[in-house]
Amino acid sequence: MSYRIAVIKGDGVGPEVIDEAKKVLDAVSYAYNFNLDYQDYLMGGAAIDRVGTPLPEETLKGALSSDAILFGAIGGEKWDTLPLEQRPEAGLLKLRKALDAFANLRPTLVYNELLEASTLKPNVIEGVDILVVRELTGGIYFGEPRGQDSHKGYNTMVYTVEEIQRVARVAFEIAMKRRKKICSVDKANVLEVSRLWREVVTQMANEYQEVELTHMYVDNAAMQLVRNPKQFDVILTGNLFGDILSDEASMISGSIGLLPSASIGSKVSLYEPIHGSAPDIARQGIANPIATIASASMMLRYSLKEESAANAIDRAIRKVLKEGYRTRDIASFGAKELCTTDGLGSIIAEYATEGK
Repeated sequence: MSYRIAVIKGDGVGPEVIDEAKKVLDAVSYAYNFNLDYQDYLMGGAAIDRVGTPLPEETLKGALSSDAILFGAIGGEKWDTLPLEQRPEAGLLKLRKALDAFANLRPTLVYNELLEASTLKPNVIEGVDILVVRELTGGIYFGEPRGQDSHKGYNTMVYTVEEIQRVARVAFEIAMKRRKKICSVDKANVLEVSRLWREVVTQMANEYQEVELTHMYVDNAAMQLVRNPKQFDVILTGNLFGDILSDEASMISGSIGLLPSASIGSKVSLYEPIHGSAPDIARQGIANPIATIASASMMLRYSLKEESAANAIDRAIRKVLKEGYRTRDIASFGAKELCTTDGLGSIIAEYATEGK
């Protein structure tokens, strides 16, 4: 089996961490007998510098014709003075819109070796494994009418049945492969749109009898994430609530350098680390590649259905952390050997193919 992967390295540390993800992908694709055909494309500041636009047409066409997109990071102070529509981030927003990327997957996994990296007590976070499924193309960010004058500003939170159904289906399908628990988060005690959300999700649960569905108001969910995060498996929620809760959940792990994400599109899906381009540490060989490597694992699992290879990468990440290999950002937490970006990627690639 061969898959076409659009690779967008981007800016800052993006090229460095993408190179390590490709290194690991090459190792597991050989070991598990499939082929990855990479096509490199420009986006962000690198594209602005080269061709004058944050999202070249060639990149858009290439992304839409691929099986999945592996993306690094974009942006930096160099381009912050440009008009908003010409900045690097505008390219990513346009790409997500073209992909119809309607579901954002944000895992938070706590590694035992890094319990002390979190500001929460170890006994509270030990064993945490949460996936936030956030609706990404609807809700208050896109609802009409909207506007502002000298006396007021207003936005409208809107969801259709179809928008709720398709993101809920993603959550239920993923929950079936995890611990079969979904907590749907809304504000149904106040918002009519949340009442519709709750009704539609409850109806969909009839199709997934094995999944335990609970509902929680968003304010309580925010408290429960820091009080008892282990109660959660899959959290399903709308755009605004998901934006806030996924960032809150990411802080449980203690380092954003470890956390991947996926934007599931109706056409093609995009996989990226949640950290930024970090231009201040670019080209120094000290960036943590784990989040990008974990994003590559998500790509294998959700887009390419190469579950065994994805599991091998996840096991390798856990092993390098258990054995004390660290990049600088997490060096103060149990480091036995300080690694460069390239060095850590090589060790993960080696461990991911052990026994094959």
